[in-house]
Amino acid sequence: MDSFPTYERDGFRYGPGRPRPFGASVMAGGVNFSAFSNHASACTLVLFDQGAEAPLVEIPFPDAFRTGDVFAMIVYDLDHSRIEYGFRFDGPYDPAQGHRFDARHILLDPYAKRIGGRDVWAGGFDRGKPYPYRARPYVEDFAWEGDRQLNIPMEDLVVYEMHVRGFTAHPSSQAEAPGSYAAIIEKIPYLKELGVNCIELMPIFEFDERDNQRVNPQTGEQLMNYWGYNPIGFFAPNAAYAASDDPARELKTLVKQCHRNGIEVWLDVVFNHTAEGNADGPTISYRGIDNKTYYLLKPDGGYYNFSGTGNTFNCNHPIARVLLLDCLRYWVSEYHIDGFRFDLASSLGRDPQGVPDPNPPLLEVLAYDPLLAQTKLIAEAWDAGGLYQVGSFPAYGRWAEWNGRYRDDIRRFVKGDGGMLGAMAARIQGSPDIYGDRGPRASVNFVTAHDGFTMRDLVSYNHKHNEANGEDNRDGMNENFSWNCGAEGETEDEAIKGLRERQIKNFLSLLLVSQGVPMLLMGDEIGHSKGGNNNSYCHDSEVNWFNWDETRTQADLLRFTRRLIAFRKAHPALRHRAYFHHRDTVNSGYPDISFHGRELWQPDWSYDGRQLACLLCGEHCREGAEADDMVYIIMNAHWETAWFDLPPLGAGRKWRVAINTGLRPPEDSHALGQEPVLPNQGQILVGPRSVLILVGT
Repeated sequence: MDSFPTYERDGFRYGPGRPRPFGASVMAGGVNFSAFSNHASACTLVLFDQGAEAPLVEIPFPDAFRTGDVFAMIVYDLDHSRIEYGFRFDGPYDPAQGHRFDARHILLDPYAKRIGGRDVWAGGFDRGKPYPYRARPYVEDFAWEGDRQLNIPMEDLVVYEMHVRGFTAHPSSQAEAPGSYAAIIEKIPYLKELGVNCIELMPIFEFDERDNQRVNPQTGEQLMNYWGYNPIGFFAPNAAYAASDDPARELKTLVKQCHRNGIEVWLDVVFNHTAEGNADGPTISYRGIDNKTYYLLKPDGGYYNFSGTGNTFNCNHPIARVLLLDCLRYWVSEYHIDGFRFDLASSLGRDPQGVPDPNPPLLEVLAYDPLLAQTKLIAEAWDAGGLYQVGSFPAYGRWAEWNGRYRDDIRRFVKGDGGMLGAMAARIQGSPDIYGDRGPRASVNFVTAHDGFTMRDLVSYNHKHNEANGEDNRDGMNENFSWNCGAEGETEDEAIKGLRERQIKNFLSLLLVSQGVPMLLMGDEIGHSKGGNNNSYCHDSEVNWFNWDETRTQADLLRFTRRLIAFRKAHPALRHRAYFHHRDTVNSGYPDISFHGRELWQPDWSYDGRQLACLLCGEHCREGAEADDMVYIIMNAHWETAWFDLPPLGAGRKWRVAINTGLRPPEDSHALGQEPVLPNQGQILVGPRSVLILVGT
């Protein structure tokens, strides 16, 4: 690259630039701009003053500035803090052949580290302007002060799925800047007291929350794309989540403060599609830069739609693969992100013809990339095209999965379906029938997530109630495996309300004693309800906001959840790295795990069986962990009370009650070290639809 300008246009001096890295790189004396297109015939750099409608200048890339398929130039003497930039790409417009070039569009840089235009949440915005989403150069300048990824072992994590805005947007949060990255920092003490040590942030890549044309038919209010599963750029944090004018610095500060408090930060990343949608959608970036490279196209040039949103990113094209690898490396190196959950990850394994690839190049390169070696990779192992890979997702010894079968089987067992004991036994072991030699750490266990019912709604509704979404209740899952306990929605019936509380505690108890990695949904610990809406993606309201007043009104449930998490963290018998042997390998007198019924050693595996007990011997803990206590888990999903025999304990040990969901607060749970001794060490009466967790010390 020349070290001095060789060209000038309208007072702007420029010269040939460096092809790599892609995007805008601030350098001594100027800014280097580099952009790729395989099929474009020409490219023009367009510079703006921040916020100005008319460009400062448009500079075509001379042929001499093109190296292969990369256009690169350096513009000298630019104040990078005051400019915005975009590109015009020219080339064939031939949709049948996959080309949609149109030089009238000013296009967003796929590598933009900062995107302007959406700086204020739900603020005034004209999507019809010539260049609504604007790339800005950004200099990475942050004092990490020795921070690094925490590298907490997978089996020791308790994950908390969180929406950045929803966590503090409610007035009751009393946050200084509600709905922001900064506001989460204010709530770190709450997260620590709850006991979670990992937050999974729903999408924070720049997106447009106003990208929804529907209205709420009940109120007439404009609906939103609140969840953020409509990415505009993969490298830029959402500016509307920032309380300051520097979203990158604010997000980095959040990560650093979480790490200082022993909390990992994962990102929910959406690489399966973009906000450009189908052929009727807007041209923002990829479509106009190189449509044929970046999207999966049918033979007639139309878009494959394995994402359910109109397009599917061509993840296994070599160029797209480089983009996504660069992206994840960037978030790890510059933001110290600890892990990524990949939305509809099965679509990332489709080849350029849309066919599932048994050895997907992208998934393999992410698994073996040296910069990502300590980064957690978690797949949502299905897509909207019908590909379901739970247990068969190409793992390469690295990938974990959201275990959708865990969710469904636990729901069915707790609500009392027959024939579920075999599945229940497998799920509580970390699903060896699904993950085989991958071990329990491959299973991210969850009962609820952002997508679907909350735990409160799971026990309050038999059917989804999504009328407020403006789609005539057609959207969202129909198969929820829920049970309303006798009344649909809110009720004043005390018996039904009590049963619902017990069922919530049953779900929480089983989740926190299962081998694998438990994940909680934000708000489940305080019984948050969405009124039966199981697809609340479009509501920026109390439907989705965490109500901090409920930490007081639902204090019993919150205390119960805290104690459960503390119990899990205190007992390595609940956090094995490998599957059980089902035999005594350490001469303790007990197998590492054994299953029982109401009578010891006699589980009822019949279709009508709804009662199961599980003994974990703490002498069989993982290598490096101290010997643990005995843990006995009794699961009564039957509607009748039953006596259960208790395993004998030697060496002066006694059974103590940690959790009993059949009792009302505060007797439903006990703090560590304060578990009361059972008066009858031989048997215990277990209430209907309840879970007991006993510890033998």
